[in-house]
Amino acid sequence: MQPNIREAEVRLQERLGYSFRQMETLRQALTHRSASGRHNNERLEFLGDSILSMVIAEYLYGRFPQAQEGSLTRLRASLVKEETLAEVARRLELGAELHLGQGEIRSGGFRRDSLLADALEAVLAAVYLDSDDLAVCRNCVLNWFAPQLSTLQPDHVRKDAKTCLQEWLQARHLDLPVYQLHAVDGQSHEQTFIVQCHVVVLPEPVQGQGHSRRRAEQVAAEAALQQIKVSQA
Repeated sequence: MQPNIREAEVRLQERLGYSFRQMETLRQALTHRSASGRHNNERLEFLGDSILSMVIAEYLYGRFPQAQEGSLTRLRASLVKEETLAEVARRLELGAELHLGQGEIRSGGFRRDSLLADALEAVLAAVYLDSDDLAVCRNCVLNWFAPQLSTLQPDHVRKDAKTCLQEWLQARHLDLPVYQLHAVDGQSHEQTFIVQCHVVVLPEPVQGQGHSRRRAEQVAAEAALQQIKVSQA
């Protein structure tokens, strides 16, 4: 065993299917901002989100050569959404390895979908930075998501609210919606994100809120769809 590597970290690396050369990169990926103001996983999450989206898009493009763009977009959305990422994170037992502040620990942050999803993306970015090899990341993602990937059916994916709103606007050759973070309320361990959705056919932006920005955007898109439905009636 390498010096300064705890037994739990060894087991985690086995579950991830990757052995880190620089353990501090993995530790940072598992550190929430409530535990460290500087060395937390937010920047890694940003990078991991893009890597995950690219790897999943590439996989879907190759696996379903006859699928159209809309179908591929829905498939990708079903895989990279918060709930799916949290499910994968739980299977990898990331929750038990998260470094959280006392407030998050008391509120059960290690069980929260948003924290688990963010940590999974951060860990993927950590793998990329440590390996400097996108192929390694691709192998990790395909292994982590294997149960979800094995059951994919292009014609049986329910569209989420953001996808429905985007397709409605595209069908009418209208500008796509713009989502803006309006406010973040609450303490670091119980934050509520408020997002505004600007839609060209609505006179005012529509708001949505949730315990993550992703969820808030979906709520705002659903609210926008409801307003459009009323206005078109």
